[in-house]
Amino acid sequence: MIAENHLYLRTPTAADAEDFLDFVRVNRRFHRPWVYPPATKAAVLAYVRRCQRDDFAGFLVRRTDDDVLIGVFNLSQIFRGGFQNAYLGYYGSSLVAGRGYMTEALSHVVKHAFHHMNLHRLEANIQPGNAASVALVKRCGFRKEGFSPRYLKVGGKWRDHERWAITREDQRKSGRSRRR
Repeated sequence: MIAENHLYLRTPTAADAEDFLDFVRVNRRFHRPWVYPPATKAAVLAYVRRCQRDDFAGFLVRRTDDDVLIGVFNLSQIFRGGFQNAYLGYYGSSLVAGRGYMTEALSHVVKHAFHHMNLHRLEANIQPGNAASVALVKRCGFRKEGFSPRYLKVGGKWRDHERWAITREDQRKSGRSRRR
C-alpha cells in the first residue's frame, strides 16, 4: 500500500469488485471513448487475478478521509532485464476531476515504479484528443516522444495515440526542480 496526504493506493482484491463496478457505472460517460474498464464482476475478478502476475501491477486510488474509490492505475507489460519498462494506463472519477487527486496519485505511482519496483522507464500512450490525460502526464514530468497512428484498439476501433514517457532520471530532475 502507498499512502500519503489525501489518498492511498493499493492492489485491488476480490472484495473491491462491487465498489469497482459502481465506480465504472458512475464514470462510464466520463471514460468514453478513452478507456473501457472491466464492467462485469467476472471481468473485475479477472483484473484482480491479473494484478497478481509479475508482469502487471494495478492500484486503486482511494481518498484517505472517506475511502472513496477515485481512480485506477495500471502498469502493464512490465519488462525486466535491460529494458526495465512498463506501460502506464489510468482512469479517474468525474466526481473529483480537476482537484489534483490524479496528479498526486500519478506522482506516487511513478515514485513507486522507480524506487520500489526498480523500473527505469514508464510509457503512457494517450489518444490525442484526451486533453486532460495529456495535461496529467505533463504535470508529472512525462515528455512526448512521438505519434503512433492506429496504435491501440480501444472500444472496438483502432485509435491514434501519442507516446509519452518518463525515466528514472527524468523523475529525479523534475522532483528537484519542483522543490525549489
